[in-house]
Amino acid sequence: MRRRLLALAAALSSLPLALAAAPPAHAADPTTMTNGFYVDPDSSAKRWTAANPGDGRASAINSSIANTPTARWFGSWSGTIGSATGSYVGAADARDKLPLLVAYNIYHRDYCGGHSAGGASSPSAYRNWIAQFAGGIAGRPALVLLEPDSLGDYGCMNQAQIDEREAMLTGALAEFNRQAPNTWVYLDAGNPAWASAAAMAQRLHEAGVRQAHGFSLNISNYLTTAENTAYGNAVNRELSARYGYTKPFVVDTSRNGNGSNGQWCNPSGRRIGTPTMLGGGAEMLLWIKVPGESDGNCGVGAGSSAGQFLPEVAYKMIHGY
Repeated sequence: MRRRLLALAAALSSLPLALAAAPPAHAADPTTMTNGFYVDPDSSAKRWTAANPGDGRASAINSSIANTPTARWFGSWSGTIGSATGSYVGAADARDKLPLLVAYNIYHRDYCGGHSAGGASSPSAYRNWIAQFAGGIAGRPALVLLEPDSLGDYGCMNQAQIDEREAMLTGALAEFNRQAPNTWVYLDAGNPAWASAAAMAQRLHEAGVRQAHGFSLNISNYLTTAENTAYGNAVNRELSARYGYTKPFVVDTSRNGNGSNGQWCNPSGRRIGTPTMLGGGAEMLLWIKVPGESDGNCGVGAGSSAGQFLPEVAYKMIHGY
């Protein structure tokens, strides 16, 4: 028996690493399981252009924004969440395309900023919601951006609230690993203007980013791809030095074509950026925020609510004025 075990061990040691130690289920690559990214057929830009075919801005908005693969955001407005995510990824899967989904329903969402305040009614309600979100995706390929702003939005929170939030995010990542093995989840890490790379690395680690595929940057912001890439690399240096690992990252380029003027809430003069693609200095450049959707009642979106589609803002963003 001992000789047989030794022979087996020797045989295994000679196998290539990929065969000797199969990767875990959550390491599946959804980008190789699909043929390009999914264009949301019911995005706010698509709905507006369909309803306003005679508007002089419709053609430009349709070609430059509505037909670019962009994430769909899911929250309390999405109805039964497992059915909503299941229907969306099912439609994408039927077309062999990779869908982008944003989970945006954490308890005390946008607690400090307030423009997008809301979310689940309690931590336990969030745990149930995100479990159903992941269950709806199941084994189909997808990319999920997990809770934008959640790790940057610490300025007015006490330590108990921070611990509570990080526990919710860690639990969410566990649900995706358990139920959605072909989904890459990116835990949101804010943007370079929000927290230092060292602070963000600590927050990511404490929220369980080791369980995630990676982290996301610049969601709904305007900072350049170069700025975000430098920041993402700095965060990874901190993760490596302090915790012994690094993670891929993605950048929201939907509105960063002219960079930032220092304002984050519907600033004027911004421009759409590089369309959704693999690579570009990060693992992927993604359109996560729909250009033309308001950040709230502020800036050039005065009088609007967060998420409302503003065609004039969208049109000007195409041309950069």
